[in-house]
Amino acid sequence: MATSPGAVDVEVAPEPGGSCSSGGGSEEDRSEQERLLRRGELLALGNHLKEALETYSAALRLGPPPAGGSRRRLGTLVDCLVLHYRLRQRGRHKACEAAAGSAPEEEEEEEEGHQEEEERGRERGQQREDGAGATAGLFRCCGCRGFPAEPVVVSCGHSYCRRCLREELRAHCRCCGDPLGRAPSVAVVLGHLAEKWFPAECQRARGWRRLGELLGQGQLREAYEAASQALLEDSSDLMLHIYRAEAYAGLGDLKSALDDLNTVTTEMPNWPEVYFRKAKILRNAGSIDDALQLFLHCLALDEAFLPAKIELEKMLCDLLSPENVSERVKESTLNSTHFRSKPFIRNSEMGESFDQLHLNLEPDLKVQQVMPELIGRNLHRTQSAHSLNLTEKIAKDQCLKRVSSEPLLSSQEKSALLKRKLSVSEQDVTVSEDGRNKHKKQGETSKRDAAFSLPCGPAEDLIDASDFECSLCMRLFFHPVTTPCGHTFCKTCLERCLDHTPQCPLCKESLKEYLSNRKYRSTQLLEQLILKYLPAELSERKRINDEEMAECSSLTENVPIFVCTMAYPTVPCPLHVFEPRYRLMIRRSIETGTKQFGMCISDPQNGFADYGCMLYIRHLDYLPDGRSVVDTVGLKRFKVLQRKMKDGYCTADIEYLEDIKVENYGEMKKLQELHDFVYNQACAWFQSLRNKFRSQILQHFGPMPEREENIQMANGPAWCWWLLAVLPVDPRYQLSVLSMSWSSCSICTF
Repeated sequence: MATSPGAVDVEVAPEPGGSCSSGGGSEEDRSEQERLLRRGELLALGNHLKEALETYSAALRLGPPPAGGSRRRLGTLVDCLVLHYRLRQRGRHKACEAAAGSAPEEEEEEEEGHQEEEERGRERGQQREDGAGATAGLFRCCGCRGFPAEPVVVSCGHSYCRRCLREELRAHCRCCGDPLGRAPSVAVVLGHLAEKWFPAECQRARGWRRLGELLGQGQLREAYEAASQALLEDSSDLMLHIYRAEAYAGLGDLKSALDDLNTVTTEMPNWPEVYFRKAKILRNAGSIDDALQLFLHCLALDEAFLPAKIELEKMLCDLLSPENVSERVKESTLNSTHFRSKPFIRNSEMGESFDQLHLNLEPDLKVQQVMPELIGRNLHRTQSAHSLNLTEKIAKDQCLKRVSSEPLLSSQEKSALLKRKLSVSEQDVTVSEDGRNKHKKQGETSKRDAAFSLPCGPAEDLIDASDFECSLCMRLFFHPVTTPCGHTFCKTCLERCLDHTPQCPLCKESLKEYLSNRKYRSTQLLEQLILKYLPAELSERKRINDEEMAECSSLTENVPIFVCTMAYPTVPCPLHVFEPRYRLMIRRSIETGTKQFGMCISDPQNGFADYGCMLYIRHLDYLPDGRSVVDTVGLKRFKVLQRKMKDGYCTADIEYLEDIKVENYGEMKKLQELHDFVYNQACAWFQSLRNKFRSQILQHFGPMPEREENIQMANGPAWCWWLLAVLPVDPRYQLSVLSMSWSSCSICTF
């Protein structure tokens, strides 16, 4: 039965290397196997392919690999093979140039020219991603680069077509590398814009979706007929060729399936998914060697294409596992078309033991040395993928011999190549089937964009600012964020709603997980579209936001007031914030950069007391449900001049208090003596407390501050406020001392 082109036959399967979940044999064998697997991984990271293959094979002879570690280590070997594939293709290209009579100086100049063009290509690509190009460079899927008829926004803020995420073609974002996770719902705002601006493209995408549904339901003949009919109407639609190829494959017509896929690769030679599907068809047809090469070519184009990586891991595990080698498998390998076309392979070679398979590598080829970080740069991407279900047991010595043959490259050539090889999928580079990297000239249109028929942009009369309005504040989106349910809001608007309840404001879907992660990343595509088509409106929206933030940033006017408890200068004041109004207040204090707010005790007549203390946020920990634990410390005392309200919490215009300094020498001497006497008494009292009480005080207020040399500071000695905080005295007296301009004298007298 065939499946949708999006469904790449991904299903949970055992770890490569056998059906057992852990290695068998004695503890000594398991320890030796673990050592060999680790050594094989290190050899692969160092690009010693021959030695790595020997070590992996020796490890698998001791039994099935342990669960968990084998996938990661085989992924390292896959990275090594992909690198060798790229190096070999580059070596072939250089050999062709040398055969054509290219002079070394010309090759060096051409290489430098390629690098310069590559840099310009990266700059052009970045400009397109940043919105400097046409809408075709904006309204596209970050994964397949096609038109996102069903756009979804992932947690990092980048947009993909739903098909790319639903079929788990990637585990990490192609733009930033963040994990993608499960596919969210279609973004409502972006979906509306796609339907309004590009109705023809959306209609075409609906036809693709219908074909995928037919294939998924096993209606192969109906899918074939529908795809053929659609191709008669639009022969340039390459996706129809892919769907029809899947239908052909399901019906057993593999030649026609390959013809359709070849049509696609002719027009779009840098689309990894097409090579992956060709490899699957060839593998099922018995052309194992060709399938392996195409899997490698797929990864050479996009090293993070998960299905191809997992297929290679499973194939390598089977190739290196001795129990999978049998005469039946060898015979099937000998009967393959590709093998029969290799006249230089001696029949005696296939009769050799599989244990000696990877020892027969060409000895005259020099092993290329590559820095380990080049191989393992994206190693973590393979660990979160599902396993593909491999129905055949394959073992073919020619496959490994072919991919492990290292290219004859000079150190200079290899150095120039390594600067380019690991970013093929992100550069403006076209990789043809023969492996050559063809750098596009400046201003050249991408074949892939043309093949996808990406739109040039919406008609001017279709651009409406109301399509970009937040449904909560009814203003233009500012830092728009899209929830997993597909609705988009301004970041601040959504946060205020989540302060009250962890549900989407529109559809009421639970957002508890979204709230606990606190990844409110801006939707990049929406921001780029607003910047491109509504620059004046965006400028006005920024001006209003800046004015609102400036109003919240003042430390003398409209200062936010937390009505709770007594706070003192230099004394820690931990807080548990759970009320929605105070969640908003703390968040604004962080966003403005001041990280300060006032603390006052409650007053039955005026709402809060006339005097208080400014607190500084030292650390903030959010709990999964949105509550927070705030670590603050007192700064300065203040007097309330005018009380106000803002968004549910209290604010005030304030003035700061300072102690009056003593100028007379005699009075200063008496004050110093009183200060020292009370300090010594306070230390004696604290040391006389039982350990239980002393530990509680230390945990809440910290240790008692040391005695300062200068006691005439703006807020008095720190130990005075610490003592006032820990003493069990009436809060009214504490407030009266806080309001005095002779506060240190009052504490000492008390």
